[in-house]
Amino acid sequence: MSEVQLILRSTRVITPEGMRPAAVAVSGEKIAAVLPYDAGSPAGARLEDFGDDALLPGLVDTHVHVNDPGRAAWEGFSSATRAAAAGGVTTLIDMPLNSVPPTTTVDHLDLKRNAARGRSHVDVGFWGGAVPGNTKDLRRLHDAGAFGFKCFLLHSGVDEFPPLSPPELAEAMGEIASFDGLLIVHAEDPHLIESAPQQAGPRYADFLASRPREAENTAIEGLIALARRLHARVHVLHLSSSGALPMIAAAKREGVRLTVETCPHFLTLTAEEVPDGATEFKCCPPIREAANQDALWQGLADGTIDCIVSDHSPCTPDLKRFDTGDFAQAWGGISSLQLGLPAVWTEARARGRSLEDVVRWMSTVPAELAGLSGKGAIEAGRDADFAVLAPEDTFTVDPASLHHRNQVTAYAGRTLHGVLRSSWLRGRRIADHGTTTEPTGRLLERQRSA
Repeated sequence: MSEVQLILRSTRVITPEGMRPAAVAVSGEKIAAVLPYDAGSPAGARLEDFGDDALLPGLVDTHVHVNDPGRAAWEGFSSATRAAAAGGVTTLIDMPLNSVPPTTTVDHLDLKRNAARGRSHVDVGFWGGAVPGNTKDLRRLHDAGAFGFKCFLLHSGVDEFPPLSPPELAEAMGEIASFDGLLIVHAEDPHLIESAPQQAGPRYADFLASRPREAENTAIEGLIALARRLHARVHVLHLSSSGALPMIAAAKREGVRLTVETCPHFLTLTAEEVPDGATEFKCCPPIREAANQDALWQGLADGTIDCIVSDHSPCTPDLKRFDTGDFAQAWGGISSLQLGLPAVWTEARARGRSLEDVVRWMSTVPAELAGLSGKGAIEAGRDADFAVLAPEDTFTVDPASLHHRNQVTAYAGRTLHGVLRSSWLRGRRIADHGTTTEPTGRLLERQRSA
């Protein structure tokens, strides 16, 4: 074992083998070993003893809209990554849209990296975008280190990131499959959305009716068929409709190269509790009923759903249209980057799930999805990225305490289990009881095969 500078000790360390008392030895930026709890500290090594607070691998959030450059008033790399660090997220991957320009060419990727460089408190990677007319740019983005490619099947909400038509989707998926890249998809069928009742106003029931679950189900059915035909790797973003679970499970059993995520808000919030006019709850696809939520949790338990990521999609308060409470006009997006871990843990523990489950869904599997072999687990050779959590402690969400650029959250006033004590990035403490240090995050690229 190489020279150890730091020992992190806890009675509850979440390792790939389960939770146990352990001492984690850190050498430089890496985990050198996971030792017995009562192992002595090497000479010169600093000991951090967390008692009964749980030591988790740092979370990996592969679905974050930072919006910088171009819409930094919505969110920026400094504020987003500070919030991530304060919430136990030590690695995030930024979505290609809502920034101006979107990440659809290598030049645009360079602009995005320049916006993040020196301002990121956690490690940051970047998705590319697949839009009409940029098929020729996809391999170049892949070679430049983009982690994969996002596309929409209907209007994205911003004009500079248009959706793919069915022929364009097949073209993009075929091109991405040719170099074994990953296509990640906002899966809602545009025709079913257009034919649904579109009633403006403050009633949440009207908004929910405008985004029927059949739109998700039909879009996912089409993706499965296309992925099967092209032998492509496809990832379904922010699954909201439990109605798609049987076909997803069948496709996986068949060997279709399909993965699926869901989000904290779909697992912790329900349509029945959304007040009319409360547009902080608007997202697309929408928060659905309690029975649907129960089925999503079952999908996580049986492995049909692979992981949980935030889909942190903020905006300025005026775009939420609090003046009118009109769900049809309000920006769709939930801000939860800092709150995802306690929100999910609160509901998970109530349903009898373990911290080990939460770590698998929010750290290990997202790291695997992105191909980040150095992240996602507490074991020798991985990056020394950690989150220290007091699982039984509670707090009440105060929007003013959040590091998000705009303190708008659907979790305001909620009491959550799981207080984040500190976060560590490559052996260095980057957040301590909500206070963050200077930015030391690195810009990540997709790891190339040997």
